Amino acid sequence: MTTDIQSNLEAKNGAYAAEFTKGHLPLPPGKEYLVVTCMDARIDTAAAFGIDLGDAHVIRNAGGSSRDALRSILISEQLLGTQEIVLIKHTGCGMLTFTNEDAHALVQKNLGPAAAAEIATLDFLPFPELDQAVRDDVLFLQKQNTIPESIAVSGWVYSVETGRVRRVV
Repeated sequence: MTTDIQSNLEAKNGAYAAEFTKGHLPLPPGKEYLVVTCMDARIDTAAAFGIDLGDAHVIRNAGGSSRDALRSILISEQLLGTQEIVLIKHTGCGMLTFTNEDAHALVQKNLGPAAAAEIATLDFLPFPELDQAVRDDVLFLQKQNTIPESIAVSGWVYSVETGRVRRVV
């Protein structure tokens, strides 16, 4: 079954591919950095943060979590030569609106006991305060033995209301 979403994907990709000229770009990111940010659909990472195709790795997950992104960060850093990590969380993030207990209860209610048992130990990594969550994630990265001290790490907040970023750490 083909959905409207799938049909749109094929059509838009066809138009994109017809004018695509950047197949020559190398595998490592050209500017040797990576961005960890939220999967929120209101964030256009390329436009908002000035990232051209081939410049940087962009790792997106719920809440822009460094803990959730660590595997990808290590691959980017160790195998592909990135030298800087830019962590960007955002205003109005859904991760500010619930606790682990809330998420576990919702899974139990919506999907039943078998699904709840599967994720019983899963940490959804919610956070109650935005700036502190940025500081906590940056500190987490700085404490990792797998991330050399030579790797620059900064933490930012993006405003979905204004499109501006501000540095937290």
